[in-house]
Amino acid sequence: MNAQLWKLLATDTGATIYMTLVSTLFGYLIGLPLGIILTVTDKDGVSPHPVIYRIIDVVTNIMRSIPFIILLMILIPFTRWLIGKSYGPTATIIPLVISAAPYISRMVESSLDEVDKGVVEAARSMGANNWTIIFRVLLPEAKTSLIVGATITLGTVLGYTAMAGTIGGGGLGADAKMYGYQRGNMVFLGWTIVILVVLFQIFQMIGMKVAQKTDHRK
Repeated sequence: MNAQLWKLLATDTGATIYMTLVSTLFGYLIGLPLGIILTVTDKDGVSPHPVIYRIIDVVTNIMRSIPFIILLMILIPFTRWLIGKSYGPTATIIPLVISAAPYISRMVESSLDEVDKGVVEAARSMGANNWTIIFRVLLPEAKTSLIVGATITLGTVLGYTAMAGTIGGGGLGADAKMYGYQRGNMVFLGWTIVILVVLFQIFQMIGMKVAQKTDHRK
């Protein structure tokens, strides 16, 4: 490969990392509160509320059932209206966040549901209110599981960025399609795969290391 292609790979590797990290961050800003609400308002939660739970549950399930590639196309008019264009790394963050948020909310709900009910009841018996239970009991107790969930989410979003690149999202996915597949450059295509695999492994390694250090059960 020539120097221009190597430079392109380096630039779009940065774009892929940018899309993955920013999308995951904003996905958590939406998905984390939703996951907490789902846990709290469940029939076994600290403040059961069937109506609120059902509404969020249905919306979350609907959003999760839409394949990302279809969601990406559906959101093109909204993305164009919001930031003025529907292509490139920044534009791709919009559908990535909308796709990741309901997935994250379920990951958070699952993590919080793993917390021992006895710990919650003990806090309640000592006079803790709902906010205290959420922020002093549920979230700290589920910290390791939440970090593992975030690690899995990063890998999932990374895969979505590659998919988005095939229809104008930029990053390594776009490179793989335009300069690898369409031009028959299998060496270049192979390098985009190698870089994506390496990025995935780095995210997983860092996330699991952090999770292990926060696991108080060891």
